[in-house]
Amino acid sequence: MAGFSPPRGRYFEEFALGDSAISAGRTVTEADIVNFAGLSGDFTQIHVNAEAAGRGIFGQRIAHGILGMAIASGLLAQLGFMEGTVLAFRELTWKFSLPIFIGDTIHAEATVAELKPVPRLGGGIVTFEVQVINQEGKAAQSGKWIVLMAHKPKPGTNP
Repeated sequence: MAGFSPPRGRYFEEFALGDSAISAGRTVTEADIVNFAGLSGDFTQIHVNAEAAGRGIFGQRIAHGILGMAIASGLLAQLGFMEGTVLAFRELTWKFSLPIFIGDTIHAEATVAELKPVPRLGGGIVTFEVQVINQEGKAAQSGKWIVLMAHKPKPGTNP
């Protein structure tokens, strides 16, 4: 069928140790937190109740930790390096170090830390070290994302 574009993402063979990507920034809003609470069903008071959260350890509402991770995923996806070439998100480890407040501007940084060919799965494993950085340059969240990326097609074959 005409009109299909080839993937714009990188194939496994096109990654190198130390490659890095930095996303654009994005400000976390109250609407993000409310929408995430509705989507996830997590209405924990520290996220949705300004009075209760104000009496807590952070003195104000904070974004759900997993919301920060989800935003980072979206920010990195916008860069396109996995678009059309990712086969599976296989594993992750994640640390929540600092709260993300309403009004914080975060961006994501990803660095290739490990490469492992897995021909039987049609590609290779790329381990990314990922950080969610706030407007003060501090890592609010960090971890490893282990992703299965497709092998580069042989010449003369369709991707």
